[in-house]
Amino acid sequence: MRLPAARAAVRLALDEDLGARWCDATSEALVDPKAVATGEIYSKGTGCVVAGATVARAVLKAVDPKIAVRILRPDGSTVKPGEPILVFRGKARSILAAERTALNFMQRLCATATLTRRFVDATRRYGTLILDTRKTTPGLRVFEKYAVVCGGGTNHRLGLYDRVLMKDNHRRLWRGGDPDALDQAVVAARRRFPRLEVEVEVESLRECESALKARPEWIMLDNMSCADMRKCVRLCKGEVKTEASGGITLEHAREVAATGVTAISLGCLTHSAGSVDLSLEWRAV
Repeated sequence: MRLPAARAAVRLALDEDLGARWCDATSEALVDPKAVATGEIYSKGTGCVVAGATVARAVLKAVDPKIAVRILRPDGSTVKPGEPILVFRGKARSILAAERTALNFMQRLCATATLTRRFVDATRRYGTLILDTRKTTPGLRVFEKYAVVCGGGTNHRLGLYDRVLMKDNHRRLWRGGDPDALDQAVVAARRRFPRLEVEVEVESLRECESALKARPEWIMLDNMSCADMRKCVRLCKGEVKTEASGGITLEHAREVAATGVTAISLGCLTHSAGSVDLSLEWRAV
């Protein structure tokens, strides 16, 4: 939780729940301000991959720095139903004020990590990288991409600033969408941003051959059949990395990985993972 963006997101989430004065009206009305309690967060489901335990700790500490937090199952580990992930002790009012925000972060991040792990396991024998995308929740990208790593995945570019990636809409605006001029687009991109990796999205063998002339670092094979992916992989000869993309499901991932692509990118990891069922309960002491 050292990134400024992460700290800012935690404070924004707490502002949203506690208001400008950081007030938990229910707890202030009903809970003795001197009451001390011990709580724990655990998963109710099977196969949950932990992500966001460090974020939950940051939430608790932001509300009350005196809360003692111990992470029992670190980010990236798999927990059984009912197995505590982290335990904490401090003022009951403070824990109650932080509870929902901590759980909201963890439930979504654990879901992303768990789904990522399923794709990683499905393609493990081929050594295929499982990549995320920019299809993230606005303001929460740093957390969601972290959760992908917790699940064994690999981060794609963080934003528009750290890689040149020519997608279909860029190609249509480049020389009228000429499919035989993609190599020239690569040259133009490298001239403008010589230190950035260049990736080109292609939808056909013809476009792949065109882009290959300039040897971009990556070629994205968008919505291609597995047969065409294999042909493109052979064309690239291991000299240019290949990324399969476009509606790839868990059931389909193994077949795609078998084509020999370097990586599979999946928007679903961050836009459709949902939430896992976590709970915060008081622990008897």
